[in-house]
Amino acid sequence: MATFINEPSHTFNEYLLIPGYSSSECVPANVSLKTPLVKYKKGETPAITMNIPMVSAIMQSVSGDRLAVALAVEGGVAFIYGSQSIEDEAAMVSRAKNYKAGFVNSDSNIRPDATMADVVALKEKTGHSTVAVTDDGTANGKLLGIVTSRDYRVSRMDPATKVSEFMTPFDKLIVAEEGTTLKEANDIIWDHKLNSLPIISKEGKLCCMVFRKDYDSHKQNPNELLDASKRYVVGAGINTRDYAERVPALVEAGADVLCIDSSEGFSEWQKLTLEWIRAKYGDSVKVGAGNVVDAAGFRFLADCGADFIKVGIGGGSICITRETKGIGRGQATALIEVCKARDEYFKETGVYIPVCSDGGIVYDHHITLSLAMGADFVMLGRYFARFDESPSNKVSIGGTYYKEYWGEGSARARNWQRYDLGGDKKLSFEEGVDSYVPYAGSLKDNVAMSLAKVRSTMCNCGALTIPELQEKAVLTLVSATSIVEGGAHDVIQKEKSSAVK
Repeated sequence: MATFINEPSHTFNEYLLIPGYSSSECVPANVSLKTPLVKYKKGETPAITMNIPMVSAIMQSVSGDRLAVALAVEGGVAFIYGSQSIEDEAAMVSRAKNYKAGFVNSDSNIRPDATMADVVALKEKTGHSTVAVTDDGTANGKLLGIVTSRDYRVSRMDPATKVSEFMTPFDKLIVAEEGTTLKEANDIIWDHKLNSLPIISKEGKLCCMVFRKDYDSHKQNPNELLDASKRYVVGAGINTRDYAERVPALVEAGADVLCIDSSEGFSEWQKLTLEWIRAKYGDSVKVGAGNVVDAAGFRFLADCGADFIKVGIGGGSICITRETKGIGRGQATALIEVCKARDEYFKETGVYIPVCSDGGIVYDHHITLSLAMGADFVMLGRYFARFDESPSNKVSIGGTYYKEYWGEGSARARNWQRYDLGGDKKLSFEEGVDSYVPYAGSLKDNVAMSLAKVRSTMCNCGALTIPELQEKAVLTLVSATSIVEGGAHDVIQKEKSSAVK
């Protein structure tokens, strides 16, 4: 006979935090949201620690290279979607990794016999206005000059004008030799009021570039999540089918962390994938796994070697897995049970495996609730899909702007690998929908507002760190009537102006 769990599973909406004592130290400015991304042993430091507890979902409509950069600037990690060719995903990872670094490999290069039209086309392709002119048009050719937007005017020059006629030639450039430190390079930039500084070899070949904007950006964004080479930390999704080809390509492209993208992770497919990665790379490649909704699922993936474990089945706003297959669990209940198993595993083994809450978050305060319930960070899809930086189109419907948003299990994405159970290589039925979400502007502004609420609530609970919140939090179940009571009620609300919609 089947095993029955008679207690209903609950969602975040059915819980509230009870405020605790707040000392005068408990002000939002003192709150730290640092959190481990990957597992570590007791007494050791995690290989990757995020500055905010947010990662983006492994979805076509959410996580491209633009969003990866924007989220890393704020201190989180994007997992670039894997439901594309290996070459395309690796290229996205590479673009995000090379978008900003102390020393940047030039991706905008041209030959001196090219034309102004070629320069304009290259700028449109890369988005970069500084173009290195090399003898062979490659990133490591002999440097002959530099072209910036100040060197030409589209409205007044013939598009056929040769680059050699309007570039700033080498003898008028300020350059630095290979071996120059980043501090020395930045000092040269500031002393000579430059926007960029080419680094060249003794033979005059271009090695890389250092940009003023990168220095300014870091000063303006102290939470930036950077690797040891001062490049943005970037994640990437993999599946349980082509990992032997995809993983090496993503590692070569510079991905800092991988995650198996699957709707249900309690399977031998994930075990085989993790075993292959460990056999080939040991612990040097960090990889998360999931999704699970109970202690048994957590323990299975922990024993398989996962670096973090995702919790949640069917709770995403575009997910219809529960509706079509009848599997899943209320996100709050699933998270509480898995985090308890995580703590027991830590006591038993001395290895702490971070838990990611994936799905079920509708309001900003749900992020705080998930952290209080034990999650180390949250994975968000709909939330990030609304922003300028997501890969989907912005459309106007009835005078209001929306962004397109579709699930990986929808007919549009056709990501059969995510739902694969070892059968035919196809999506037999949909487990996701195609939809729209209200356009919300830039990632930076929205993340700042959401995390301001998280910090404020943590202060109400007397906590200045996420571990302290988990230790001090007191949560209470609420009734349906209490949920109604918690919102505006028994009043006639004034209409909100269009400016704040």
